[in-house]
Order: sequence, then C-alpha cells, then structure tokens
Amino acid sequence: MMKWIQEHEVLPLSHYKTMRSESPLLWSESSLLRSENPQLLGGTFWHAYRYDHIKRIFADYNHFSSELRSEDKRPIEYSILRTDPQKHSQLRTLVSQAFTPRSIEKMIPRIEALADELLDKVESNGRMDAVQDFAVPLPIIVIAEILGIPVHDRDQFREWSEASVSGDIDRNSNCQKEMAVYFEAIAEERRRNPQDDLITRLVHATSDGEPLSPFELIGFCILLLVAGNETTTNLLSSALACFDSERIAWDDIRSDRSLLPGAIEVVLRFTSPVQLMFRRVKKDVEVDGMMLTEGQFVMLWIGSANHDESVFEQPDLFHIRRQPNPHLAFGHGIHFCLGAQLARLEARIALNAMLDRFPNYQCDHSKPLKRIQSEFMFGFESLPIILT
Repeated sequence: MMKWIQEHEVLPLSHYKTMRSESPLLWSESSLLRSENPQLLGGTFWHAYRYDHIKRIFADYNHFSSELRSEDKRPIEYSILRTDPQKHSQLRTLVSQAFTPRSIEKMIPRIEALADELLDKVESNGRMDAVQDFAVPLPIIVIAEILGIPVHDRDQFREWSEASVSGDIDRNSNCQKEMAVYFEAIAEERRRNPQDDLITRLVHATSDGEPLSPFELIGFCILLLVAGNETTTNLLSSALACFDSERIAWDDIRSDRSLLPGAIEVVLRFTSPVQLMFRRVKKDVEVDGMMLTEGQFVMLWIGSANHDESVFEQPDLFHIRRQPNPHLAFGHGIHFCLGAQLARLEARIALNAMLDRFPNYQCDHSKPLKRIQSEFMFGFESLPIILT
C-alpha cells in the first residue's frame, strides 16, 4: 500500500516513528531546519513528536504562545496566526465572516465551474501536471476572488505564495515586503472605492472600536493568500497521488461518492499539508517530566502526530474508512484552521470533477516524485498525470 509514495521517501515516516519511540520530546541547540522563519534562527528548541504532547501544547495558550516577539516586523506576525488571546479572538471574529458555513456554501457553484474550466484546458492534451494545471490555480483563484484581487495579478499571487513557504530566507523576506506594498495599495484604493470583497470589509472593520492597524490588515491578507492556497494545493495533489497508489480505494469512492469526505480526512492525516508548527514558551512548564523554560521554542511535528501508533492503529496504512480519525492536520484549539471547511470543500469538488471526467487517470510513474522545498509544508513540486 502506498508503495509508490513510500519508495520516494518524500514522507519521513520511519524518522517520525524513531523519534516518537526514542526521543518524543527532543532538546536541540538549533532548529534543525532551513529556517523558513528567520526569527527562529539563533534560538533554542524543543521538538515534539508525539500526538498527546502536540495536542496539549496546541491547547495550552497560557504556557505556549504563538507570538514570536521578534524585531523583524513582518506583517504576517500581526495576523491571527501569530497572536494570543484576547487579540487573537478579536481578529479571528473579524475575518471569520468570510468563512461561515453559509458563506462557503455560496461558493460551491463558482468552485465547480472553476474545476471544470481548468480540466477543459487540459482535456485535449490527454495529460496534465496536476500541481501546476489544477491544484495550484484552483485555490489561488478562489482566495483571490474572496479577497477581491484583480485577475491580472493572480500569477503574481502564485509566485508570492510559493515563495512564502520556500526554504529560501531571502526569497521569503523579499516576498513579504512586496506583498506588504501591494496590499497596502489595494487597501487604500478600497477606502476610496469600496467593493463587495473581504479587503473592503477589513478596511472598514473595527476591533474594540479601533480600525485594524496597517500591519494587522496586511497581515490578514498575506495569511489568507498563503494559508488559503498552499494547504488546499497540497491536499489536492497529495490526494491524487494517494488514490493513484490506492486504486481499489479510488474505485470504491467512484462507486459510492459518500466515501469521499472521509477519504479526504484520511489524506489529511496521511500526508498532512502542514507538517510543522511552532510555539514559544511563555512561562516555565513541565511536559512529560521535561522542564521547558520561558523563551524557548517548541517545534510541533504534526506529520509525526498524525502517524502516532498510540492514536492511529496501523498508522502507515491508508484506509479510507478509518474511524476514528482525530488528526491534527488543521491544528487544534483556538488556532484551528479558519479555512478548514473551505479547503475540504475545494478538495471535494475538485476530486468529484476528476471522478466525473477522468476516473481512470494515472500518475506518470516514470517521473520522480519531488517534495516541495519546505519542512513546514508537505506537497509535490509537480505531479504528471495521464488523463483517461
């Protein structure tokens, strides 16, 4: 099962298993990362690999903070991703209006049309790169339309999104600056000429009677661009790779579409789009006999937690009917992913479109599987597919 994916060793499952067994809470003098967060360089780190440790740390915002408190004033650090209560609650309430069940349900016809349009473009070729031709543009267009971004700027959006999760610190930093300038200009234009979009609502929103600061507003936009795109892109491409390896599961879903939502949850667990998050220790706390002290960082290896044998029976097997499946792919606690429902919806619509039009698709196994250059995210650089 999953032989093709496991042969390429794109998921470090054996490493995760070893760490859960031998060093579930590991102290390190370095991050062991090509840091995608320059603020973390030079810090001291714990690495958490077990499900129970990670779930506890996610939930305990009194001891574990999402704030970096760095001198690097990037707008993303002012978003809900990097804030604690009560500021986090205020900011989350402002943006959650765009992700209510009713708001998301209204998007269904548009997402269905987009999926069909993208598949129309590649049908005559008989093949596509599932990443570049399908999994990337679909969520980019959706989140761009939610924010209110002009069509001609979508390619730039795509470049920024990829740069934001790359392991290239300079590229990451430069794109943050470029996005800040871009969104500041868009926000100023919306103040003069309001539109029916999320940026307009954020520009005119208040928190405790005060408007969002420029950094808070821009941070929102950057977070929504990156989180609203990368997670869904990687979920969709991973799903197509997994179902190519598990043809019986794909055929079962084809015969009974009610299995698809549960199968998507299995993909989220098995190939978690977000493999790693971090927290800063706010005050000394003991975890499983280890003393974590104020100012240290904790790396939360979600990809390992979602393969923890103590929670998931035979975790390295891909079962689309797996129950229970309490995965942490979207986090846990107050920072549970705001766009989780949208990501699930986009994946469901996209995969249903594939089932309708190309149910016998095959991944081109002559091409090597290459993971994107990111420890924080899991996905593929490309995924050539033969359409049949």
